[in-house]
Amino acid sequence: MTPIESRNELVAWLEAGCKRPSEFRVGTEHEKLPFMLRDHKPVPYDCTRGICTILYGMRDLLGWEPIMEGETIIGLADVTGGGAISLEPGGQFELSGAPLENLHQTSRELHAHLAQLREVSQPLGIGFAAVGMSPAWTRAETPAMPKGRYKIMAAYMPKVGKLGLDMMFRTCTVQANLDFSSETDMVKKLRVGIAWQPIATAMFANSPFTDGKPNGYLSYRAHIWSDTDPDRTGTLPFAFDPGMGFERYVDYLLDVPMYFVKRGSTYIDVSGSSFRDLLDGKHPKLPGERATISDWANHASTAFPEVRLERYLEMRGADNGPMKMICALPALWVGLLYCQPALDEAWDEVKDWTAEEREQLRADTARFGLNAKIRGRRVQDIARNMLKLARAGLTQRMQLDFMNRDEARYLDPLEEIVERNETQAEALLKLYNGPWKKSVDPIFDLLAY
Repeated sequence: MTPIESRNELVAWLEAGCKRPSEFRVGTEHEKLPFMLRDHKPVPYDCTRGICTILYGMRDLLGWEPIMEGETIIGLADVTGGGAISLEPGGQFELSGAPLENLHQTSRELHAHLAQLREVSQPLGIGFAAVGMSPAWTRAETPAMPKGRYKIMAAYMPKVGKLGLDMMFRTCTVQANLDFSSETDMVKKLRVGIAWQPIATAMFANSPFTDGKPNGYLSYRAHIWSDTDPDRTGTLPFAFDPGMGFERYVDYLLDVPMYFVKRGSTYIDVSGSSFRDLLDGKHPKLPGERATISDWANHASTAFPEVRLERYLEMRGADNGPMKMICALPALWVGLLYCQPALDEAWDEVKDWTAEEREQLRADTARFGLNAKIRGRRVQDIARNMLKLARAGLTQRMQLDFMNRDEARYLDPLEEIVERNETQAEALLKLYNGPWKKSVDPIFDLLAY
């Protein structure tokens, strides 16, 4: 709650994320869709046999600290390891993984988490689906979690886009968080991440159904972001301008409208207002109050570009999927961004793409996946090169597991998809139009963790 005295402190807050390469870590976040095993219906928050019960069960199993909002449990924190469990607006159950040294540790963390989750949830008759978007339930059928910030966001979203509520309540993603060593290193990684993000979207596409039928996209989750809120989403064209750095990103965040200010455990609705007013002590809903570091950290987390800068870089372009795909996402980005030759070559390949081309590619991969094109070149071919660079980067890291295998093996599921030229979404559509006889219900059995 330290008051912020100047814009320079906001810049310093981002800059404090710089680390020595030897200190680089990777964090993995993944959201899972809860459903009732008996009838594949959504799971309410209910504290007898619902999401609330799972949180208390995980608390007792893990010994993690509960995160409370008043008398309501809304998450868990591992105060020693750095991980956390949180709830997305529609009950999507998220693990924000700890910052780990290598992908073998990521794999172990994932396997342990899912085993623990099954131990708690299966006796309650609850399962979790490995999808990028809820395939069956309407928005009205989807439960709402009792978190103050989500009520504010849900009221604001329809004012700025048509699909923001779908983003909140019905999508599931897997994300990777990575470090940078300097402002120059951050800028290059940010640019590479943004430019290559649509290629990742294509490889991870896994959300072809909405309301029980095909929606016309392979990654409808990715399409949803194109009509959520233009003030806080997108491909950040300014990031490719000369002079890009921490200051320019701070200016971007200052122009992102606020959602809320938190005081104690209470969320104050300030949606649509300017952080600049709070910074100057002139916010109409908080007269005389100045912004704090906590306010800034909260505000930074409410921008949703394809790559988000906080004190690390968050890769945000992938649908969630089965276990092997969750590990593949951080593997892809660690290989590309943590090896300097791979990073340099990745930048050389995309540095002359225009902002318009990047944005069009983002739209096309959501619909067409690996069959999208840029400058006449198929995304499938670009994905092959992305995987080649990432594999070389992971091999160079020489992080070996107990069987002396390096991290490159986590890319195998992506290489299978690219060589087969069939995304997870396209495989599901084949089943829907074939043996599933136009039903999405079998997804809950096929893609259950």
